[in-house]
Amino acid sequence: MTAKFPQPGELEAIETASRDEISALQLQRLKWSLQHAYDKVPFHKAAFDAKGVHPSDLKTLADLAKFPFMTKTALRDNYPFGLFAVPQNQVARLHASSGTTGKSIVVGYTHQDIDHWANLVARSIRAAGGRAGDMLHNAYGYGMFTGGLGAHYGAERLGCTVVPMSGGQTEKQVQQIIDFQPQIIMVTPSYSLVIAEEFERQGITPDQISLKIGIFGAEPWGEGMRTEIERKLGIDAIDIYGLTEVMGPGVACECIESKDGPVIWEDHFYPEIINPDTGEVVADGEDGELVFTSLTKEAFPVIRYRTRDLTRLLPPTSRAFRRMGKITGRSDDMLIVRGVNVFPTQIEEQILRDKRLSGNYQIQLSRDGHLDNVEVRCELQREAAQLSPADVALLAKELQHHIKTIIGISTQVRVLAPEAIPRTLTGKARRVIDERPKQL
Repeated sequence: MTAKFPQPGELEAIETASRDEISALQLQRLKWSLQHAYDKVPFHKAAFDAKGVHPSDLKTLADLAKFPFMTKTALRDNYPFGLFAVPQNQVARLHASSGTTGKSIVVGYTHQDIDHWANLVARSIRAAGGRAGDMLHNAYGYGMFTGGLGAHYGAERLGCTVVPMSGGQTEKQVQQIIDFQPQIIMVTPSYSLVIAEEFERQGITPDQISLKIGIFGAEPWGEGMRTEIERKLGIDAIDIYGLTEVMGPGVACECIESKDGPVIWEDHFYPEIINPDTGEVVADGEDGELVFTSLTKEAFPVIRYRTRDLTRLLPPTSRAFRRMGKITGRSDDMLIVRGVNVFPTQIEEQILRDKRLSGNYQIQLSRDGHLDNVEVRCELQREAAQLSPADVALLAKELQHHIKTIIGISTQVRVLAPEAIPRTLTGKARRVIDERPKQL
């Protein structure tokens, strides 16, 4: 396929600015954001005062390290509107997280916030190769989840024709893609594989699918998953990053010409990487926890928000902004198995080493006395469905060996028939089933 690289004049000036120009803009906007949060949000004022810092103490970008962190606990403790910096009559829209691990996290947007958000998602789609006039099939969920409307407004801002499909109804998704012939799809990576399976079921090959670009986010996914998606749908698979607390999709996005990690839109979000245990800022290139400070948000400013996403900052390539490495996991999603730290994406990587296995898998954890048991359930690709029982057993044994050798844990591996693992139809896949007793 032919990638749509940017033409002269297509990029915003800030996307090709010098580092000094970017840093100067960041410092100006950071001073405003700290003062705005301090003046308008009692939580931030109390946190700054308790740390003994004031917005006026920020003289350089490095001075941000003096300020306190913001965590998800603070967001839940101030549910629903305690962290808003504008009165309710200036809030144009509310969004919220699912609340599957407690109270929902509620965020608000002024009209200017929504305008910035649309611009950044439009910038992201353009970075991914989309252009005005393209048709975009939006399979992110609409409603309180930020994905659907975030993608929708950005695609319209870019000038795309939007198909607001949302999640679910997989046969209808495929039918509309066949009938409408969109060039772009935005969807979670796990659900894209469900759509790909429906194409396969109908005997439609990748070269018969109109899609050229897929923009995938809302859950961690690795290079093995990228290869799988690209092979099955015949597209360029692009990683978009965002989270409800910071804005939604469009905080960062890969560029189609390099596909080397999402570019952080640093004119609106200031990134740091910290040691998750000590809270100390680490140098670019070092692994740690991603922290964001918003630079332009009016309704819901975030100051040094600990995302729990584990990654590293990388130097600029296709744009003037720094990139983030692939998310290796979340510090709150890390599994401790017999004293070994394990992330689901590590197991995914080992599964996808073998082309006979699909990207759908589950990890089930249980405990026998004091011993953790791990069962990895994966499934065959449709084209490998006719493998003999002996070959399937050998495949399971090989995967078990790779997981033990590379990750360091013993597992039981079950290789199932194609489509034996339950599919997600509306959002993120449930990769981990942890049935171990909770520690008191």
